[in-house]
Order: sequence, then structure tokens, then C-alpha cells
Amino acid sequence: MSDLTLTVMRLGFLAVLWLFVIVAVQVIRSDLFGTKAAARPARRGQSASSTAATQPVRTPPAQPAAPQQSGGRRRGAPTHLVVVQGSLAGTTVALQGQTITLGRAHDSTIVLDDDYASSRHARIYPDQTGQWTVEDLGSTNGTYLDRQRLTAPMPLQPGMPIRIGRTVIELRK
Repeated sequence: MSDLTLTVMRLGFLAVLWLFVIVAVQVIRSDLFGTKAAARPARRGQSASSTAATQPVRTPPAQPAAPQQSGGRRRGAPTHLVVVQGSLAGTTVALQGQTITLGRAHDSTIVLDDDYASSRHARIYPDQTGQWTVEDLGSTNGTYLDRQRLTAPMPLQPGMPIRIGRTVIELRK
């Protein structure tokens, strides 16, 4: 084998080795820090600087309005979500008809600092009848509703525990 062929093979092997190292570092970096979210455009009437200083605006999916009784809210309807177990125990989120996202992503409504939670783990949203529903968003470790793994969106009753890794969340009145 000529010296030129041997040198070209060595350089090719070195290039493939460096490509492997670079890809491995990128995979580790994305696992540790997550992916970057794209910036959302400013809404009409707001400047880009005032939007950047506030939390991103989350809009619920377009759904028909829920039937309401006098007073604007159904009697006996849940009013908030409470984290009852995990690193965020005691955290409360008021239910105002918007979709609530759960996961490790920084733009989730409830950001879970849990090794068993996915970036976009689950969501809780009101359905057409005003009933709150929980849905797993294809998470790796699953979402459990009262010890049963979710395979499809399920309606929530007040007091039913939603378990995501070590975090337990309940819908309360």
C-alpha cells in the first residue's frame, strides 16, 4: 500500500472520529440543557421589549365556551391545581379556563424539576362541557391518574391524584 493511500485513510478515520465526538457532545448538551424555544412574535399593541420582559402568552386551543351558571362560574367546579408531593409541594395554580402544561420545559405552566418528567409531559385543559381533562403528551415515563397510566385523555375529578414521576398534583375546589 502506498504512503499516500495510508495517509488518506488515516485522515479519513480521524475525521470520522472527530465527527463522532462532536455529535456525542451535542447529544449530551441537549439532554442537560434541553432545546431552545423559538421566540414568539409580539401581539398587536405590545412592543417586542415589553413582551420579552413578561412571561410568554399562552393561548388555549379554540374550543366552544363552557356553559356557565349565574356568577360566571359553575357551582362546585374546581378552582385550582395544587402540587401535593414533590419538589414543588404547596404550589397552587388558579384555573381560569386556560390549558395548563406540565413538564421540564421552561415555558410550561408548571415547570417540574423531576428526573422522571419529560420536557412536554402532560396537559390539563377544559373540554367542551367545562369538565377538566388530563392528557399525556407522549412522555417517556407516563402520567398516572389515580394509579392508572394514561393512554388517552381522561376527565379529572377533584381530589384525584395526577402522578408525574415523584410529583403529585390534585384538582381542588
